[in-house]
Amino acid sequence: MHKGNRTDIARLGEFGLIKHLTKDIELLNKESEYGVGDDAAVLNFAGKRTLVTTDLLMEGVHFDLVYTPLRHLGYKAAMVNFSDIYAMNGRPKQITVSIALSKRFCIEDMEEFYAGIKLACARHQVDIVGGDTTASLTGLAISITCIGEAEETDIVYRNGAKDTDLICVSGDLGAAYMGLQLMEREKSVFQDDAQAQPDFAGKEYLLERILKPEARRDIVETLHKAGIKPTSMIDISDGLSSELMHICTQSNTGCRIYEDRLPIDYQTAVMAEEFNMNLSTCALNGGDDYELLFTVPLTRHEEIAKLEGIRVIGHITKPELGRMLVSRDGTELELKAQGWVALQD
Repeated sequence: MHKGNRTDIARLGEFGLIKHLTKDIELLNKESEYGVGDDAAVLNFAGKRTLVTTDLLMEGVHFDLVYTPLRHLGYKAAMVNFSDIYAMNGRPKQITVSIALSKRFCIEDMEEFYAGIKLACARHQVDIVGGDTTASLTGLAISITCIGEAEETDIVYRNGAKDTDLICVSGDLGAAYMGLQLMEREKSVFQDDAQAQPDFAGKEYLLERILKPEARRDIVETLHKAGIKPTSMIDISDGLSSELMHICTQSNTGCRIYEDRLPIDYQTAVMAEEFNMNLSTCALNGGDDYELLFTVPLTRHEEIAKLEGIRVIGHITKPELGRMLVSRDGTELELKAQGWVALQD
């Protein structure tokens, strides 16, 4: 441990820490075409590009086993990796699975966990090709590396957005966050009364969104069939605002998105009202949606508007115009990256 002046990690934050640690990395191998800075690395082997991404999930930080079934956890752990590959406009092909677990887990527990991973892989035609297992003194840790592929001309990065491009998003936003709030509330009730039985009637969609997200292969396929290649793309894991800021920063642009165009499911709206929470704030900053956020040229507006499951929510602007949310009354509010932050006290 460092003995001199110490800088708290919280001072930089998660993304600041990554940038700080990787800013001086130089790629030494010609096959390493694109490294840190996007949803997946890009490797060039014999013409076709190989995509590589890794996600680390920690008990108590990314998931709570009080209300997360191990089968669902395995499914989600795989899906969040697939989502990164789809966000590059690629196709996931293989994964390796590494886990650290304590003595409180048994073989049957791990069978449940792997059943979820296997189901996710079967649905997306992905092979499990390796991994590692070790002991843990602090809880369950999951590290999955996903390998995908794409043609060089198909890959979409975060840095390609241009002025006047349309900002589009798949599916709906905020449901996973409201599902998390619901589960946390019921956990609190259970801790006070172990006999209490939760009533989730009418809230099934919210639970599915937080416990069993789906990587949007269908959207990638829809865009491909329509002959539309996004100019930039990212998946929404940390919240719409945070992800859109990534695109704007790496593309050196501004943006305008419109509050009344944010796609929100009815159950999300009802739950936000029940919790007395601002619905737009939940949609902008909730995270864990794993929808695709992307930009397309303005000239493709008529085509994109016809595609099911995709909503145009705004447009890219020149950087000097800032990054703004236009409220329902026309007021412009500066967007802030207030999504979920992994590194906390």
